[in-house]
Amino acid sequence: MKRLMLLFKMLCVVGLIFSLAAVATAGEIQKKLTAESTIEKIIRAGKMRVGMSTFVPWAMQAKNGEWVGFEIDVARQLAKDMGVKLELIPTKWDGLIPSLLTGKLDVIIAGMASTPMRGLKINFSIPYDYAVQNIVAHKELAKGFTKAADFNKPDVTVITRLGVTANETIRKRMPKAQKREFPDEGSMIQELLNGKAHAVLVSAPLPAFTALKYPDKLFLIDTPLTSEPIGFGVRKGDHDTLAYFNTWIRVKTHDGWLKERAHYWFNTKSWATEK
Repeated sequence: MKRLMLLFKMLCVVGLIFSLAAVATAGEIQKKLTAESTIEKIIRAGKMRVGMSTFVPWAMQAKNGEWVGFEIDVARQLAKDMGVKLELIPTKWDGLIPSLLTGKLDVIIAGMASTPMRGLKINFSIPYDYAVQNIVAHKELAKGFTKAADFNKPDVTVITRLGVTANETIRKRMPKAQKREFPDEGSMIQELLNGKAHAVLVSAPLPAFTALKYPDKLFLIDTPLTSEPIGFGVRKGDHDTLAYFNTWIRVKTHDGWLKERAHYWFNTKSWATEK
């Protein structure tokens, strides 16, 4: 009996040792993960590298060369609230995710919709805004067109930007149309003005602003084709960074700051003198 009691005690001691070792190991792993998180690296470096891409009025260069726009306001306020400097890194749209994955960026703030396909490569924060897509069309070439279905014809050409979700919208809503992709907004709008395409499909408010700017040549199909959640893009496995960004978005949503900035950039033209 005494031998059984002694054996039992020994097993208890061994179990306790293993339990303490497991707790210590878990604690060390937790410390390592925290230290390796992007948010901790940003704080240590005192700088946040933000990947962005030109979209009017999300991000654009003012006459003095300074970056302005809704995304720029968001990135600046985020860096200010974190107490770090902001480094904006202009990046081609199709290079944003690869640049994040290779460590050239800390976060993507570029009006990027959090689609399931993109979610296979990176993680997204909760939405800080929603983007809708509209059509701006050529008055002569698209005469009589009033809805997306009117553009679903083999002899119709629709332009969008390379790598954006509007490509999928065209594939679903206008599968018969000829689709062309351009790397930037300026070139595709110019192509439309030159009468080499029937329409451009991109995120609001560019279609409306473009139609207002060229009323003699272009018109707006005002019905939105989609509404997509827009989130910050971060590398997978970085839960601390994702948690912080989610908290920041909730706070800025609750205090009305995000709504006020979105209204300024998307529902007014007060910023036009900045472009």
